[in-house]
Amino acid sequence: MNTTQDKASILLIYTGGTIGMTENPETGVLESFNFQHLAENVPELKKLGHHVETIQFEPPMDSSAMGPDSWMKIVRIISDNYSKFDGFVVLHGTDTMSYTASALSFMLENLSKPVILTGSQLPIGMLRTDGKENLITAIEIAAAKENGIPIVPEVCVFFENELMRGNRTCKANADNFNAFRSYNYPSLAKAGIHIKYDQSQIYRPISRKPLKPHYLLDRNIAILKLFPGISPQVVESILNIPGIKGVVMETFGSGNAPMDEWFLSMLKDAVDRGIVIVNVTQCRAGSVEMHRYETGHKLLEIGVVSGYDSTTESAVTKLMFLFGHGLTPDEVKEHMNCSLIGEITLPAALR
Repeated sequence: MNTTQDKASILLIYTGGTIGMTENPETGVLESFNFQHLAENVPELKKLGHHVETIQFEPPMDSSAMGPDSWMKIVRIISDNYSKFDGFVVLHGTDTMSYTASALSFMLENLSKPVILTGSQLPIGMLRTDGKENLITAIEIAAAKENGIPIVPEVCVFFENELMRGNRTCKANADNFNAFRSYNYPSLAKAGIHIKYDQSQIYRPISRKPLKPHYLLDRNIAILKLFPGISPQVVESILNIPGIKGVVMETFGSGNAPMDEWFLSMLKDAVDRGIVIVNVTQCRAGSVEMHRYETGHKLLEIGVVSGYDSTTESAVTKLMFLFGHGLTPDEVKEHMNCSLIGEITLPAALR
């Protein structure tokens, strides 16, 4: 495949996180450095031959503090600079990177340029850092074109030689360099001596339309993680949170849950009140199949929506996005049963 990265213009958005930190020699504490001095820390960037500009969050944010306001800020930066750059690289802390990547995939409608999120497990100034490789390769991917058209026109996470669809990722390891996984969708590219793209897996917009940024998100979403012995009080407290609109329910296996009468009754009552309950599996890989076992079928009968092979991160941000745009519970359910931007794999019968 004939790919080029010549003279590309890339906007680097530094939000915070380990990659942009240096160690204070006196205290040993990790502190953010000014990313305007990026070239001093990563002189290899000059050899790439790209025009790289940077925008930095002030102050930089730990990823555990990132949320809807931060996502809107990133979308605003991308939207305001969309016509000026060929691609965008977002440097982000690893802990909530998958939430941000999922949210951006929904908020950047009609995206036709690469938005690559990356970060590192070790600060970029440390000798053994994984930050340099992640940053340099993310920029190369953001710059890559074929016949003048970006090769990866979607929101992705690049980490440790793997390019993954952003709304399919989850952080799977707190210690290793290969911190992220996309269990239910193949990698879009692998970076070795060459960057090998899997064109068949990359999302392609059907028609080229102007970018449509979205800024409306509803935070009235909760996660209900089931466990053996869960009490009625726990379930009731979550389903009766004032103003709650959507619940991502993490179930067992292929979407199974207890069959206690009190449990099913509480779920049905919540559904009848207009709360959208989305069933996702606690398993790392695999899909919810509520028709498969009687326990899942009971959930289907009372109005619980299948999350199919969605990650929790994607389901949460998708609900925030849909309710943020004023959709009714029935409309939200309908959209949860659709793949908006490649975030779920629907059974063949529903495609």
